[in-house]
Amino acid sequence: MNILVLESSTDRLSLALGVGERVYECDFHAGQTHAESILDEIGRLLETAQLSLADLQAIVYGEGPGAFTGLRIACGNAQGLALARGLPVLGIGNLLAVAEESGAVQALVCLDARMGEVYHAAYRKDAGDWHTVSAPGLYKPAEVPVPSDGGWIGCGSGFAAYGEMLENRLKGRLTCTLPDIYPTARAMLKLAKPRLEAGAGQDAATAAPIYIRDKVAFKTHER
Repeated sequence: MNILVLESSTDRLSLALGVGERVYECDFHAGQTHAESILDEIGRLLETAQLSLADLQAIVYGEGPGAFTGLRIACGNAQGLALARGLPVLGIGNLLAVAEESGAVQALVCLDARMGEVYHAAYRKDAGDWHTVSAPGLYKPAEVPVPSDGGWIGCGSGFAAYGEMLENRLKGRLTCTLPDIYPTARAMLKLAKPRLEAGAGQDAATAAPIYIRDKVAFKTHER
């Protein structure tokens, strides 16, 4: 399958194009320019692979959680490109993508959610498949779920933002932390490919981000 992957939930724009077993990537710090850059970068990626949008069989997007605007950019572009060509889409969770990117077999993921909170989930890999130990949720760093066993790798920007609080909360459970790991389109491609080959794609009209949080910023009185 030829699969295009769009991920823009962090300050990086991460794109991947899977052409059979070959992977073409575009990943750079985009700041606040995701919306202005994404279509041009998709065009460059396709040109590098000597393909057009008509050659795709599916489009994958980072479904969340993450920055609200970034999630909408990835989902909206995936939806628009797929609807115009009758392609299936598939959303891949950003926390699971961090686990995949980490290379760990026990990944405790915390992404900085701002406002003194983290998006958290824990996953264990067995026989090549990820299993959810702690479902994605929004927590204060001092309140994240604590696994019953040790040997976990702490992954994601939450450990850069709230490392001391998280390590105190998870004392004895972590082998090490990887605070620089972020959700990449490359990891999402690895997760999406077997699902798409098994027929898991959905109608583009039903695509939607998963926010978890229901507000973007503090109100004046909360500040």
